[in-house]
Amino acid sequence: MGKKFILIKLVIVALFFGSSLTAQQHNHDHSGHHHDHSSHDHSGHHHDHSGHDHSGHDHSGHDHSGHDHSGHDHAAHDHGSHGHHGPVCGVAHDDTFDAGKTAFHHISDANVYSIGPLQIPLPCFLYAPGTGWDVFMSSKLKFDKIGHGDGGKAYNRYVLDGGSIRRVKDASFPMGDVSISGFVHQDDGYFVCHNNKLYETEAKSTADGGLFGGGITSFYDFSLTKNVTSMLIVTFLLSWLFLSIARRYKERDGMAPKGAQSFMETMFVFIQDEVAKPFLGAQYMKFLPFLMAIFFFILGLNLFGQIPFFGGSNVTGNLGVTMVLGILAFLVTNFSGNKHYWEHILWMPGVPAWVKTILTPVEILGIFIKPLTLMLRLFANITAGHMVIIIFVSLIFIFGDLGNNMGAGYGTAVASTLLTLFMMAIELLVAFIQAFAFCILTASYISAAVEESHEPH
Repeated sequence: MGKKFILIKLVIVALFFGSSLTAQQHNHDHSGHHHDHSSHDHSGHHHDHSGHDHSGHDHSGHDHSGHDHSGHDHAAHDHGSHGHHGPVCGVAHDDTFDAGKTAFHHISDANVYSIGPLQIPLPCFLYAPGTGWDVFMSSKLKFDKIGHGDGGKAYNRYVLDGGSIRRVKDASFPMGDVSISGFVHQDDGYFVCHNNKLYETEAKSTADGGLFGGGITSFYDFSLTKNVTSMLIVTFLLSWLFLSIARRYKERDGMAPKGAQSFMETMFVFIQDEVAKPFLGAQYMKFLPFLMAIFFFILGLNLFGQIPFFGGSNVTGNLGVTMVLGILAFLVTNFSGNKHYWEHILWMPGVPAWVKTILTPVEILGIFIKPLTLMLRLFANITAGHMVIIIFVSLIFIFGDLGNNMGAGYGTAVASTLLTLFMMAIELLVAFIQAFAFCILTASYISAAVEESHEPH
């Protein structure tokens, strides 16, 4: 059993490194959020413009390149971006609560790690053709540590909008450290305010060809994002768990398992006896480490995402991650395929030639549909569960009218809490079911690829 656990650990590490290389789009919409730019010094900031007295106004943190102060005309000066509720670059905030946008924000990836309202900086590795690499901590963009992770500065045209790195499209935007006044989200794009002018920003490049709203942009993000950090944490915890259990088996050879050893052995034996052996027969040991790694890696990420206020990671609800898992299943299945498997896909002996012209393309298409269904099933189920929980919580703010109707808010809070707890219990069950479903379907695909022919020769 010890060797099996070590093999599982190695495959889990391989899964992590494969997943960390995938592009993960995180194009957020925070049109209802207020932006607190604590990086601007407003000690002594005088808001009475009747006499234009700016004796206490500290401009040391502002970028005034091109800013004309000769007349001290602050009619359009944006003060809303500094924690006030005023406009950004003359554009007023939309304070209407949008449950859908809030849900998508919380399930998206980000360049900060969230523990409750606390935002923790993460290392950023950004590449833009023409300007090269930029490596820095996301805290360089001076984001609000308590809030949604909105940056108060730009660096080499990079900004942090709602915790996600974006880049200013306009090449005339100043390079280096530049103070910004806030963000504006409109139907025609996302913008950052600098010197009372809006500049459009763009998200990082993604390999979806525009299918999910992404595509190739002016920069690539290879950062340790929230999802990658969560995979690192889960990989470390699973490695520690399996190595500890393997050591226990050596120390307690011939003795009954106990503690975590007993709990993990139950799941291990279940997958071995109910999935690997029935589907793969005598060849089950060859593929058992891969199946176990798939099962425990997905289960670990699913359970980690269920921990309240700790990261709120939606790793297996990210298409980049599930795509890599699907590709791994695809490669193992088809590289393990024997002559009998490929013969029935490409030639289909005994089938009339005119029928082959119809069935062969369908069979070839099926090779790619199988991993696609694995990818989409896991993504859809995990994402849906996270969104339902967030929307249940959002009912408090919808019926409470953001504090304007306290009675309805308190009343809804009771029902919403009960529904959320129920949904979290369902999600706990889904975490196991989806890990098992991915594992057993992968085993069935491998089984079809390695099965020997039963036809008489």
